[in-house]
Amino acid sequence: MDHRKRRPRTLWTSVAGALTAVALMATPSSAEISDGVIKIGILNDQSGTFSDLSGKGSVAAAKLALEDFKKIAPAVKVELLVADHQNKADIGAQIVRRWFADGVDMVADVTNSAVALAVQSLGREKNKIITYAAVGTVDITGKQCAATGLAWLHDNYNLVAGPIRKLVGQGQDKWFFIAADYAFGRNMVAESERMLTSVGGKSLGSVFHPIGNADYSSFLLQAQSSGSKVVAFANAGEQLVSSIKQWHEFNMGSGTQTPVALLMFLTDIHGMGLETAKGLTGVTAWYWDLNDDTRAFAKRFYALHGAMPTAPQASVYSAVFHYLKAVAALDSDDTDRVLEKMRATPVDDFYAPGAKLRADGKLVHDFYLVQVKEPKELDKPWAYYKVLEKISADVAYRPLSESDCPLVTAKAK
Repeated sequence: MDHRKRRPRTLWTSVAGALTAVALMATPSSAEISDGVIKIGILNDQSGTFSDLSGKGSVAAAKLALEDFKKIAPAVKVELLVADHQNKADIGAQIVRRWFADGVDMVADVTNSAVALAVQSLGREKNKIITYAAVGTVDITGKQCAATGLAWLHDNYNLVAGPIRKLVGQGQDKWFFIAADYAFGRNMVAESERMLTSVGGKSLGSVFHPIGNADYSSFLLQAQSSGSKVVAFANAGEQLVSSIKQWHEFNMGSGTQTPVALLMFLTDIHGMGLETAKGLTGVTAWYWDLNDDTRAFAKRFYALHGAMPTAPQASVYSAVFHYLKAVAALDSDDTDRVLEKMRATPVDDFYAPGAKLRADGKLVHDFYLVQVKEPKELDKPWAYYKVLEKISADVAYRPLSESDCPLVTAKAK
């Protein structure tokens, strides 16, 4: 993971310079497809704290989806565009607004919760599909849901429910939170505190750090003095890597508190190393070493990207491929018809076989409670997780009956 300082860019440079496009040529497509081409935009963090877990790897995953799609629909022309939102909601919204004006049909990934909330309204307004990967805030499929906004990976409820239920059941009932100070982190702490209350646990407090923070000493000392049994980290990417490294520098690993990474990605573990990460517990929607199908995709992905895929990157493949298959089946890119087809058709791939979209826009699939291996347990490169248990789809999600998504509540009336 690259920790070098990056030069700030102006808004103009950010939007104009970050946009790239790759055209995958095929024979002329049907006249039912507007402009004769399907345009898909991959919007994420290409250069900052979340770039390893999504970034160029998500682009590689989308390219593999397009490669597989060409095998089943060679007559459809697809163009892939890529942009870096730099974890800034205004930049992300400006890029997506421009893309939609230029005929982009579907946007995937997004990565950042604040950016997701900014672009969700654009998808609703322009009637364009946006699929979200590493976006944690429950508001995307809750009170700010849209028919065009689809959560393909997880939300904060999925991520916190499993660890909290398991650890509180083991007597680890007092928690303190170190969280990123933006929509994702604050929502994750709120979801965690709600879940703790429901299972008999207790929050002893929380502290929030800026997204670009490098020194976590004051936050860790507050956690240490809180009297909690668990210190939960509601951050990700470079933030989590730095937090856990400094946890060990303060020798907190030898104490009685248990560290929990509420949002943990394979690249985070790779960045901090097994000696530092060993024993961390978290939830993931997908892991490359689950079965033969996941390993086959990982082998292709590694050949293209030079690293094993994270769950967000695998979900980008799945979302793009599922969308394109719906377009091909209909011979049309009409948003309403494509959405209806996507919702009616179960996912058929290595990521979430048999998964279906719910009324609130969540793709409902299984999750896995995992723990990072000890260095001596590593039997092959990148195989960092022990799967402790599968969290079945029927318990991984907040019940639809409790949803505050207007699409659901309006239908219930």
